[in-house]
Amino acid sequence: MAVILGIESSCDETSAAICIDGTVVSNIIASQSIHAAYGGVVPELASRVHQQNIIPTVQQAILTAKVTKNDIDAVSFTRGPGLLGALLVGVSFAKAFALARNLPLIEVNHMQAHIMANFIDEPKPKFPFLCLTVSGGHTQIVLVKDYFNFEIIGQTLDDAAGEAMDKTSRILGLPYPGGPLIDQYARLGNPDAYHFPEPQIPGFDFSFSGLKTAFLYFVRDKTAADPDFLKNNLPDICASIEKRIATILMNKLKKAAQQYQIKEIALAGGVSANTGLRNLLQQTTNENGWKAYIPAFQYCTDNAAMIAATGYYKFLKQDFVGQQTAPLARMQF
Repeated sequence: MAVILGIESSCDETSAAICIDGTVVSNIIASQSIHAAYGGVVPELASRVHQQNIIPTVQQAILTAKVTKNDIDAVSFTRGPGLLGALLVGVSFAKAFALARNLPLIEVNHMQAHIMANFIDEPKPKFPFLCLTVSGGHTQIVLVKDYFNFEIIGQTLDDAAGEAMDKTSRILGLPYPGGPLIDQYARLGNPDAYHFPEPQIPGFDFSFSGLKTAFLYFVRDKTAADPDFLKNNLPDICASIEKRIATILMNKLKKAAQQYQIKEIALAGGVSANTGLRNLLQQTTNENGWKAYIPAFQYCTDNAAMIAATGYYKFLKQDFVGQQTAPLARMQF
């Protein structure tokens, strides 16, 4: 029986999880509300709150899993990508815990772990499959050939999809984080009320900077003509911009699926929790005969369950690192 402790601290979520023989038995996430006052994550504040949260979060994960520190066989941790100061807290804790208990260390790429979240619960995707990974900092289409054989075939050239959501929400005057609020308002609105441009980017790459600018000018012109425009039309605006972001993502994914002749399709990352994107994936799945996979909500946002689960597969092939390992703010696949 392999018991893996997973540690995640790449941004503003302190998380710890226990995975036993590939089954996640606890997943504790301590969120940080301090950043709302600043309209975005403040790296220095994030790292300080991680220091406060890391020990009680790990302790709660162990208690919830009904295991002891003596039962743990390895420690997996997010090495990158992420905020360097935030990563440093999780990496340092993982190294200290492993050193104190003479346990092997397993480094995990945060973006690969998002993809591996699709293997936590049933049903699991079959290789090869395409994964659309969408988060606050990354937007990628990844060809997944094996548990550890990933090829990025498309990615954003500027803003990520999550950034586009957050920036449009700020233009609308919504508090941070804006993505979930756009989702809530969009459920009450008409997605065809307003039409926004779709960037014409070659291949499978994405761009959201032009859409963000078009949205800014749209709001500027409409509010100049009617100061109450946002207040009176917020649900329709949110539904329309959400639909455009989702269709940009899905159109590229359809193009990739056709070229690679793959019908196993997965979503991953924080934006995969968006209701509009999930609904559009289901619609596209029905139209194209795909088999679609989306992790449970708690495994979409940053979490240690995906770190522990990925660590389990790396544990099976004895893929360990030493105490000299350091965090990487930019970590490639």
